[in-house]
Amino acid sequence: MAKSNVFDLLGPIMVGPSSSHTAGAVRLGGMARKILGEKPVEGTIFLHGSFAKTGKGHGTDLALLAGLLGMLPDDERIPEAPKIAKERGLSVNYESVDLGGVHPNTVKFDLVGQSGGHVEVVGSSIGGGTIVIHKINDFEVEIRGDYPTLVILHQDLPGLVAQVTLLLATAHINIASMRVSREKKGAKALMVLETDQTIDQAVLALMRTLPRIEQAMAIEPL
Repeated sequence: MAKSNVFDLLGPIMVGPSSSHTAGAVRLGGMARKILGEKPVEGTIFLHGSFAKTGKGHGTDLALLAGLLGMLPDDERIPEAPKIAKERGLSVNYESVDLGGVHPNTVKFDLVGQSGGHVEVVGSSIGGGTIVIHKINDFEVEIRGDYPTLVILHQDLPGLVAQVTLLLATAHINIASMRVSREKKGAKALMVLETDQTIDQAVLALMRTLPRIEQAMAIEPL
């Protein structure tokens, strides 16, 4: 049986009526921004289930937008997120969608960054401000934002995972969890590693020199 912690029971310090619809939503927006890797300038936010039904009443729409702007759950400016987004050149549309058999508090972000980068992120707010990112583009993942996280887009080749883990071990970085998702055998794959130590830019630069790695990014905890 899974143990509950104080954060699960009491929830975080936040602005808004519901930890799932507000604090969790802010964290989802913040994680989507981190995964995009740059300032978002355009996006569509697809609301599923409970988010779609009661999102506006609980301020979910404001919270998701606030997260995209880089705010934290206790930021008193969350109610002003639309105004701040306009000032910063961020244009966002909201749509209701059925994402199938996922958690009722689930959202899909379709984001474009200031340099033209594009990403789709699907995540859920599962209670007490806790979130899980389920999908990045077409790849299944599981990211909670509690650890430093390394995300690597690469070719599915024998030995590449071993090279990545060896590089991290050489840098004295311990792996807390790891998951690899691929399109098909030998095609593109996405490696996600949560670590106990911060992944610095020097390690990231070395990671990018490994053969058949297309992208490598480090995401700090929320």
